[in-house]
Amino acid sequence: MMLISSVHPAPSLKDDNKALMVAAQKLEASFLAEMLKSAGLGATSAEFGGGAGEDQFSSFLVQEQAMAMVKAGGIGLSESLYEALKERQDEF
Repeated sequence: MMLISSVHPAPSLKDDNKALMVAAQKLEASFLAEMLKSAGLGATSAEFGGGAGEDQFSSFLVQEQAMAMVKAGGIGLSESLYEALKERQDEF
């Protein structure tokens, strides 16, 4: 299994901003999961025929693969989302 190296280093955060980063990472993971689904990852292959169970649980696998991508550095979307959320929080 090939490991994905981090493209962007994880920013050091204060405790009060960790919740914002977690939310941003979840949003990036959801985005990446949809992209992976569009690319065909998680589609049931006819050779193995896993049936309805495989169809139902493949979305969990895709979501976890997307979160692993985010933890490895992702595409930088979570950092942008974090900065935007932090600015909004600072306004109030």
